[in-house]
Amino acid sequence: MSVTLHELAELVQGQALGDPDLIVKAARPVGAAEEGDITFVETDQHAHLLHGCRASAAVVPSSFPGNGLALIRVTDPLSAFVTIVRHLHGQAEAPRHGIDARAFVDLSATIGEDASIYPFANIGAESSVGARCRIHGGAVVGRLCRLGDDVVLYPNVVLYDGTILGNRVTVHANAVIGADGFGYRLQNGRHVKVPQLGHVEIGDDVEIGACTTIDRGTFQATKIGEGTKIDNLVQIGHNCRIGRHNLFVSQIGIAGSSSTGDYVVIAGQAGIVDHVHIGDRAIIGAKAGVTKDVPAGLRMLGAPATPEREQKRVLMTLERLPEIRRDVQKIKQRLEITDE
Repeated sequence: MSVTLHELAELVQGQALGDPDLIVKAARPVGAAEEGDITFVETDQHAHLLHGCRASAAVVPSSFPGNGLALIRVTDPLSAFVTIVRHLHGQAEAPRHGIDARAFVDLSATIGEDASIYPFANIGAESSVGARCRIHGGAVVGRLCRLGDDVVLYPNVVLYDGTILGNRVTVHANAVIGADGFGYRLQNGRHVKVPQLGHVEIGDDVEIGACTTIDRGTFQATKIGEGTKIDNLVQIGHNCRIGRHNLFVSQIGIAGSSSTGDYVVIAGQAGIVDHVHIGDRAIIGAKAGVTKDVPAGLRMLGAPATPEREQKRVLMTLERLPEIRRDVQKIKQRLEITDE
């Protein structure tokens, strides 16, 4: 597909600089762009990335100075570039599939208007699926589940009985929502399972990554707040209460009965112990180990996790340990102190 610079500027409501009739054939990032392509830089600080770039045009911030390259100035270069990529390369949305004859839908289940139930999907008894949902092959929706409108379940997603999903929820392949929480009691020398009788509730506009697991509550609900985005390979334990618009990066683990406020960020491979609360807008760094409550707005690093400034001082000291050790040895020699 080929379009002009002027047409693309109109598409993203930007200002074109350079030849408006310049033909653009493709959209690619800076490192891969060739002649005839359009690329982008997100901020003025990234202007140097365009030096030597072979692209014919670039999407840039509104404050970006002219540099001889054909430009489209916009307030949000990343969003504009996404729009351009979709316009030039995007695939048309798949047509509505309806209920495939090879899917199993219990007679007591309710399927909303324009929903697509693909081959080998399974919808359990007394469950309801909202309008325009897409349930891909191999996905299993258990009994008594409720799915809002525009939900997408990718292949092999499993929703255990009683799971509730809000509107516009996306769950990627092989995620498991509502499995039993990990609860046992030691009785007469044996680990005896505590029945997990609760369920999981997912708010509107939540996205859940591939192979992520969210356990059902013991007696009530494990809850994920609206707008929260969860990466691949995340484990959220039973009875957790996750706030709104959180960001959870891959391979984190949150133990049971912990909670977060709104706009919390937890970076990759961090671990959260049970029964702690992380306050609004706190940030937990990669590989941190959180063992106690985190106040709102605090940035935490390390294991055990400590405030960022304190942890950075510790890391700087660790880097100097060899030098400190040599200094101590010199002092001991001068004082004629011997190791015993």
